Amino acid sequence: MRASLAVVGHLLRKEFLQIFRNRGMLPIIFIMPFIQLVILSNAATFDVPQVRFHLQDFDRSALSDRLVKRFTSTGYFKMTGESFRQKSGIDALVAGKSEMVLVIPEDFEQEMMTGGHARIQLLIDAEDGFTAGVIRGYANEIVASFNRDLPELLPQLAGTQSVLPVIDIRSRGWYNPELIYTDYMVPGVLVVLVTLIGLFLSGMNVVREKEIGTIDQINVTPIRRWQFITGKLVPFWIIGLSELTVGLVIARLGFHVPMLGSYGVIYLVAAIYLLVVLGMGLLISTVTESQQQAMFIAWFFMVIFTLLSGLFTPIESMPHWAQNLTLFNPVRHFVDIMRRVMLKGAGIGDITTPLFMLAVQAIILLSFAVNRYRKVSV
Repeated sequence: MRASLAVVGHLLRKEFLQIFRNRGMLPIIFIMPFIQLVILSNAATFDVPQVRFHLQDFDRSALSDRLVKRFTSTGYFKMTGESFRQKSGIDALVAGKSEMVLVIPEDFEQEMMTGGHARIQLLIDAEDGFTAGVIRGYANEIVASFNRDLPELLPQLAGTQSVLPVIDIRSRGWYNPELIYTDYMVPGVLVVLVTLIGLFLSGMNVVREKEIGTIDQINVTPIRRWQFITGKLVPFWIIGLSELTVGLVIARLGFHVPMLGSYGVIYLVAAIYLLVVLGMGLLISTVTESQQQAMFIAWFFMVIFTLLSGLFTPIESMPHWAQNLTLFNPVRHFVDIMRRVMLKGAGIGDITTPLFMLAVQAIILLSFAVNRYRKVSV
């Protein structure tokens, strides 16, 4: 046993030396992931910090002016233009100069004075459906607030029941009360970065041995299969956990993402998850003959896993067949766990189902990859 461990130790030393001597691999491991973390966490956001709108106020009354000021005073809406032709507002949307056109019809104040109600029109650029929904939500909140203040703005309407709110809605967001989208995105981006390191590097590392011919030399030595595979995968397992550590530091200090759960739970899950990814990388390396082939296959699965992970779009909004398919996606389970632990403070008892799925996938993939390696290497 001691001799076997000594062999594994020598193999680990060889792999680490080989990794750090490869100048092309070092930037992939230590530079690219953190550049991606900073860029993706800031760019991949559905927040709408400011909405540009075009104004068409056909009433030009004191009440319409107050409504416009209510929009501009919030900080969410910025008026970029004003016109009195309907086509001008549409042109502003088409040209991308505005995301919304606020149309206040003639007799707006008069209708409010006489009938107790009036209508306005919002023309929203719905090319991006999610953004359009956010803009509509912003506008609805402002109009609702304006309605509640109408009795003070128009004292003569104070006794008119129709202008008073029937239900007072007060909303509160749990786990992310400020609706900061980076808090939601960063944990998922960290999972993608760990996956890239584990899948790409482990897959290409074994294939590189094939390309330079050293795999045949290793196969004729007394080194056992489990020793060789351990020596190949453990370095990337350690590097993956190290990348996660640096990513968590950046998430906490750079993006101020809260950590309500336990770091121990995160590392336990990450250790199991990396076994899944490394097993998949080893499996890819057994069916390819060049690093280029391994990269293409790994990228193919990486794109599918990312799109079906719930990182960018909610799994609940996917078709039913796609939701079932995500159950076999390890990235989906780790993204779910990361968000639960970091934002909700979930413990082991709260993540038993996705953790069990990852453990089963790790056993299956590693077993199949090891068996497949024996078939192609002996």
